[in-house]
Amino acid sequence: MAKRDYYDVLGVSKGASADEIKKGYRQKAKELHPDRNTDNPDAESQFKEAGEAYEVLKDAEKKAAYDRYGHAAFEGGMGGGGRPGGMGGQGDFGSAFSDIFDDLFGNMGGGRGGGQSRASRGNDLRYNLRVTLEEAFAGLQKTITVPTASSCESCNGTGAEGGSEPQTCPTCSGMGKVRAQQGFFTVERTCPTCNGMGQTIKNPCHECHGQGRVEKEKSLSVNIPAGVETGTRIRLAGEGEAGMRGGPTGDLYIFIEVREHDLFEREANHLFCRVPVSMAKAALGGDIEVPTIDGGRSRVKIPAGSQSGRQMRLRAKGMPALRGGGPGDMFIEMAVETPVNLTSKQKELLREFEELASDNNPQSSSFFKSVKSFWETMKG
Repeated sequence: MAKRDYYDVLGVSKGASADEIKKGYRQKAKELHPDRNTDNPDAESQFKEAGEAYEVLKDAEKKAAYDRYGHAAFEGGMGGGGRPGGMGGQGDFGSAFSDIFDDLFGNMGGGRGGGQSRASRGNDLRYNLRVTLEEAFAGLQKTITVPTASSCESCNGTGAEGGSEPQTCPTCSGMGKVRAQQGFFTVERTCPTCNGMGQTIKNPCHECHGQGRVEKEKSLSVNIPAGVETGTRIRLAGEGEAGMRGGPTGDLYIFIEVREHDLFEREANHLFCRVPVSMAKAALGGDIEVPTIDGGRSRVKIPAGSQSGRQMRLRAKGMPALRGGGPGDMFIEMAVETPVNLTSKQKELLREFEELASDNNPQSSSFFKSVKSFWETMKG
């Protein structure tokens, strides 16, 4: 039976690039693999045929010979360097599929021969820190206690007892990975002897049992700058977990949460304070004292005839800016308070005031005029 054209086997054109040839083989390898085609008795031979085609076309010299002489380039005496892959015309499927396997999965573990370093970086840690609004305003120095994995002092982080050195793993030769041929697949796995570290320890440290680090708590002094808000992240380089067997230490990230305040509501760098004002003071006007976030007081003038919701601004009385710039402002929002538990005398005076104040409530007058107009329109 005559051999099919290698380009037709991979489903690519004769002028296909190396990347297109690889892509064509990858698609055919997935499509024709025997494990996926148990009901197709020809799947195995077709899979081998694709491997043979790829083994030739991926090699520049073999491809040039094939383009010139066709299949005859690899049959007795032609200048093509013998049969493709040196496997009696069947192709080097382990090599061909291994190339694709590495392309798909190899980079996850460092590719061919990448292995793993015997020393691995420690994990980063997260610490959630709650502060009051006053602390966020002023900034503070705070001591925190963090549970972490620290470098073992007994072996100086090497994991080996008595200053001895780790040995190169005899199973993987220091690569951290081993390969095994399974049918047409070349499978790469973490070395079972050294667990991917590339080295073994004959005499593990009695304190850390060969890990190079131990679990302990450590205290750290943290500088919380003025102006922090919920979600602010502070990085302490090198204060995370110690690395395995002397590897670099991870970082510690402190996430700030600012507690809600009884008096102030924060919006970016501005503060809002809702202040109750008596009905008489709102009508007549006057001065009130309001608190500020720094613990001080400010006097605010209430204009006569003020309504609920009216705001007055105190400039630069808000929160400091975390990354430069001036401080925010503080806004006083008035809440006109209706008196309760009135005495008979107070009720009598309010009824008298109500009779005399028919033209002194502009919002009421405007509202009821609009209501009257609405009713008349609906009747019409």
